[in-house]
Amino acid sequence: MKVFPQGSIKVILTTLFFLCLFIGFGLYQVNDISSAKEDDDLYKELKMFASVLDIVQRNYVEEVPTQKLIYGAIDGMLQSLDPHSSFMKPEEFKELQIETKGSFSGIGIEITIRDGVLTVVSPIEGTPAYKAGLKANDKIVKINGKTTKNMSLMEAVKLLRGKKGTKVTISIFREGWHNLKDFTIIRDVIPIKSVRYQIIDKGYGYVRIRNFQKKTVGELREALHKMEKEKGGLKGLIIDLRNNPGGLLEQAVKVSDEFIDKGLIVYTKGRLKSQEMKFEAHPDHGAHAYPIVVLVNQGSASASEIVAGALQDHKRAIIVGEPTFGKGSVQTVIPLDDGAALRLTTALYYTPSGRSIQAKGIIPDIEVPFIPDENLEKKKIPQDHFIKEKDLEGHLPNNTDLEASEKNDAENKQADSVKNDEQPSNKKPKNGFKMDNQIREGLRILKAWNIFAKSCVPGLQTWKK
Repeated sequence: MKVFPQGSIKVILTTLFFLCLFIGFGLYQVNDISSAKEDDDLYKELKMFASVLDIVQRNYVEEVPTQKLIYGAIDGMLQSLDPHSSFMKPEEFKELQIETKGSFSGIGIEITIRDGVLTVVSPIEGTPAYKAGLKANDKIVKINGKTTKNMSLMEAVKLLRGKKGTKVTISIFREGWHNLKDFTIIRDVIPIKSVRYQIIDKGYGYVRIRNFQKKTVGELREALHKMEKEKGGLKGLIIDLRNNPGGLLEQAVKVSDEFIDKGLIVYTKGRLKSQEMKFEAHPDHGAHAYPIVVLVNQGSASASEIVAGALQDHKRAIIVGEPTFGKGSVQTVIPLDDGAALRLTTALYYTPSGRSIQAKGIIPDIEVPFIPDENLEKKKIPQDHFIKEKDLEGHLPNNTDLEASEKNDAENKQADSVKNDEQPSNKKPKNGFKMDNQIREGLRILKAWNIFAKSCVPGLQTWKK
């Protein structure tokens, strides 16, 4: 057995110890001096790390840059916490900043990791991945021939993105398939214009929110303004959040604020007091006084669950579709001095009534399974076909009081669909818009609501805003 000199280890250890102290005092206000025992434990752990670093640098078969080793250690540290905490190298952090501003070059999918395998949460509508036929819960086994087993999210994103016009081949396994299938997709600029809209029947509007980025609420206000100016105005609105993987929290809050006049929209709880936040509605926003249906499915995650949960708790909208993904955690991006950054889970968010969405999701008021082809026999799609937050290895548990949560769900869930004689028009609206069975059900519910409100309880046809 080789004995390694202790001098270099001590130098590394001393540097790491003072670096940790510096970072610790820089990020947090320390109210109490740590006990001598805690300091001793920290020193022992750092000593082990420094020893391993020194051994690798001296004995690995090839010389390895120190930065690569440190970056790898930080990456492993964060990956051990939960599926959403990660380390971003400088170039990866730049990509994230570009994406939230509204565009990037790639194939257009939201991904996560399940059991060490890269998995599609949802393809972004209208993108190359969407057009190629990728679906939620597809497992990406290879990217350009490279296995994705134990691949980090950031590494996968780097491989999937590239210059416009270049090709990437991904090998997909889908439930029911016996073999992998290769999809060769041409990358394109993904202009994440997050809102599109359409009048789908006289007096009834449809808004599709694909994700939540910096311009989302502005695009939504423009869409609502134009539809409300149509002859006769709006009698009802469908907000489609299906396959919306989330995005910026502040945009989800602002979107909810458009339809709620007072009270909580969402609040967060973390380990530290500074991580606790409350977001309230404002009474001075638009007067959108018409009934609303929100469509959700297993691809609706994070920020889209905040919107659905807020509108559901305030009884401002009827939630229709399938149970959502269940990502109820908040990630804070912490930039580092060299241009890298940490994406760290710092809190859980809760709906106004106190429900935690984590690993559970939003349960629709009226569950309507998506039927790809109405000509096929109508049958409910098995719920275990889709990936959820609760399926992710290392996911944070939902510690909300189960009894209170079940009571709330019982109040929200409807036993039967609303029935009425006035059916939506079967005409295909202009601009190539096509109504699927969930949109048709949403429109039918809105029409039934208006008939009921006018016939039975006149005061129910509008909400104050």
